[in-house]
Amino acid sequence: MRIGVHLIKFDADGGSAAIGPKVAAFGRAADEAGLDNVSCMDHFFQLGMVGPPDLAMLEGYTTLGFLAGVTETVELQLLVTGVTYRHPGLLAKIVTTLDVLSGGRAVLGIGAAWNAEEHLGLGVPFPPVAERFERLEETLQIVRQMWRGDEAAYEGRHYRLERPLNSPPPVRVPPIMVGGADERKTLRLVARYADACNLFANPGDGPAGVARKLDVLRAHCEREGTDYDAIRKTILWSNQLEPDNDGGQFVEQMRAFADIGIEEVHVMDFGDDPVAFVQGLGKHVVEPLHRVG
Repeated sequence: MRIGVHLIKFDADGGSAAIGPKVAAFGRAADEAGLDNVSCMDHFFQLGMVGPPDLAMLEGYTTLGFLAGVTETVELQLLVTGVTYRHPGLLAKIVTTLDVLSGGRAVLGIGAAWNAEEHLGLGVPFPPVAERFERLEETLQIVRQMWRGDEAAYEGRHYRLERPLNSPPPVRVPPIMVGGADERKTLRLVARYADACNLFANPGDGPAGVARKLDVLRAHCEREGTDYDAIRKTILWSNQLEPDNDGGQFVEQMRAFADIGIEEVHVMDFGDDPVAFVQGLGKHVVEPLHRVG
């Protein structure tokens, strides 16, 4: 099973000037620990599960570009891009740029967006949920078209591109991960357009809830005529993990998820020392987890 770390906190002793060195040290530690993936949130205000909105939060793709310069092996992505924040033609260009400069390590994680507070706070339009899903589907169509080098004009309900040129092309066509668990809309879009899904894993529920979502995804794949087995199944682990104390227990928990088809887990560090967290994963979790599944 693959493992990624989802970086959610940016506050640092020393204020803004200390954030860059802290993020750089995190990226280098992720490579050294043998992690497969590093991700950030696509938010502009901090989320309530972490703290008040005025805690430090960095713009996601700028942060990934910075991480691309200090890492060599980990995949880089947002978990996940909010479809409302960037025009799809520009998003395809942004992710392509990340892929080119990182040597083919970009992943496009994307979803329908949800945080009304930061949309309103920064003046970003926040359409109703039905429209956001329409925009998500058109965005998926546009980025796929641009990444296959098709410059034909695109005209949808919400977006019109006269010439979707994308030069240079990506080193590796970025895999598309659609995040979210809405059974009627999100999982249908996974089946139709995506290379990976990302589901929320509640440790208290075990794998049963995730397994049910995967059954829904399989049914969508059958209706769409797509290959369920070709989709990478991933989860976001919501509990704090302390690698030095419960790394072995965590690996055993992941065996049950691997049994239902999960291939990748993303974990979060709710503490204040992401370097130590990643180093603990390297010592106690990464190698045994890679042997699972």
